[in-house]
Amino acid sequence: MAERAQYEELVRQFSAFGAVKREMGRIMPADCHSGSAAVLTLLGRHGDMRLSRLAELLSVDLSVTSRHVAHLAERGWIARSPDPADKRSRILRLTPAGQTQLDELFRRTTQLLAERLGDWSDEEVGRLTQLMARLRDSFGEGRSTARPAPPPPHPAPPALERTTRTPAST
Repeated sequence: MAERAQYEELVRQFSAFGAVKREMGRIMPADCHSGSAAVLTLLGRHGDMRLSRLAELLSVDLSVTSRHVAHLAERGWIARSPDPADKRSRILRLTPAGQTQLDELFRRTTQLLAERLGDWSDEEVGRLTQLMARLRDSFGEGRSTARPAPPPPHPAPPALERTTRTPAST
């Protein structure tokens, strides 16, 4: 197991990785924010699914997922149809326009990565890909191993004695 200092450095790197995500977000079309891109990507990867499954994969609340879906449906990028197994539920699927949008997102992000990682070797890019996939799997669904309890927080400072002042009587 890695030393605590290594995990602390990893936390710092994750925090700094936000800059990478922000730059990737800036290359997206104006009407396709990161939540929309995530929904399109998941539907492209996993195929048709219920809204509840999509929320699970996104790791966000159903109401947030529903807003993303409404945004995409308004643009014609996804379609919602009744679930044959449960008419109260809807099945979400990419439309041809949604697939075109997804292809454009992949084209833009691939181009950006090729520009920024152009001085990396094929081996380095492959290793990064492997490690990121492994990291994602470590946090992914179906992870059934019990997680250890987080370490206790640093001891709280002793409580300051509270004093009450009353106005002096005159």
